[in-house]
Amino acid sequence: MKKFINAVDNVLGESLDGFAAAHADLVTLGAERKFVRRRELNRSKVALISGGGSGHEPLHAGFVGHGMLDAACPGQVFTSPTPDQIVEAAQAVAGDAGVLFIVKNYAGDRMNFEMAAEIAEGRTATIVTDDDVAVEKSTYSIGRRGVAGTLIVEKIVGAAAEKGADLATCVALGERVNARTRSMGVALTSCTVPAAGTPTFALGEDEMEMGVGIHGEPGRRRVKLAQADAIASEMTTAIADDLAAPAGSEALLLVNGFGGTPTIELYLMYNAARRMLEQRGLRIARSLVGSYVTSLDMAGCSLTVSLLDAETTALWDAPVRTAALKW
Repeated sequence: MKKFINAVDNVLGESLDGFAAAHADLVTLGAERKFVRRRELNRSKVALISGGGSGHEPLHAGFVGHGMLDAACPGQVFTSPTPDQIVEAAQAVAGDAGVLFIVKNYAGDRMNFEMAAEIAEGRTATIVTDDDVAVEKSTYSIGRRGVAGTLIVEKIVGAAAEKGADLATCVALGERVNARTRSMGVALTSCTVPAAGTPTFALGEDEMEMGVGIHGEPGRRRVKLAQADAIASEMTTAIADDLAAPAGSEALLLVNGFGGTPTIELYLMYNAARRMLEQRGLRIARSLVGSYVTSLDMAGCSLTVSLLDAETTALWDAPVRTAALKW
């Protein structure tokens, strides 16, 4: 294992210290590094909190700031944050408008956020994201996994909250965005969790995992490596068939790297995916390309398609100022 590490047990803490120092104008760390919160709080709005295991950076801490999350709770690598982290984050950022938890559909995340919601004072609500079409159940989830579509929910709902939408409106909006969003990933290599020191799974030099999860969970099938167009075709077909959108529908296309894929290849995949989706009658109205929901050092990518309307397009376009997204 070759990684920039001082001690395995200190990876998360040292990384959070660096993140907070690098973006001190945007965020600050909670006590004992239990959460990352916005430096400039607006307690008159609905507070958005998300979190999950580390190793997916910039998700979620990189999306803390104006127009997105008010706080993020980082667990250890690929390990859910604990209920006390989530409760303390809620206490730090909540106002009278309430708290909205945005939770990816993994058993540990759901359990711990549910416990936190029971303990937390004040009004709370929860949105569960489950945009992965690859499999109906997986290693850590019952039902579809929450993956890169979570970013889109956080951005659109975050913009609405920033504009003063109440808790019920934010919940309904988030559920609508999640229901109109689909993703699928593919891995060319495994990832290596620092504490393990060895790859999570083994792939041959000529193999890829179609439908892989963001923790290295198995996908639909293991297949021989193919050309980018063939890979994009299988992924866009699975996504478009599941969405079943009417011809002419406007959509956002997110091509997301898993941490070990060069940007040049991500744009190549974007070019292929956009062409194929447009051939199926979708109009790609908005786009995002980059490594936003990663799996440590995994080589691979995911495609996410989210159907847009006038309201969600305007909210996607609304100003955002976080470490990972700014416009």
